[in-house]
Amino acid sequence: MPTFDSQRLWPTVVAVGVLGISGFIYAAIGYIERTSDAAFAEFVVATASPQSGETSPPAQQPQQGRTGCPVGKRELPTQLMPLR
Repeated sequence: MPTFDSQRLWPTVVAVGVLGISGFIYAAIGYIERTSDAAFAEFVVATASPQSGETSPPAQQPQQGRTGCPVGKRELPTQLMPLR
């Protein structure tokens, strides 16, 4: 039965650790590149100006009231009250 030799074990442990960390970093970089490519493509589609024959994006609804809030419909405050 072979004896346990710690001096021969450490290079193997270090090599496995370096390979594991390298693989994790490679996977993380690949994930970031894929998601940023997808986000960039979505951004380009969303900001592309309409070409001839394409429909324009729907117009925004007009604001309601002075605050633009369809529920509140309160006037804006005209003066500030000091905090006590």
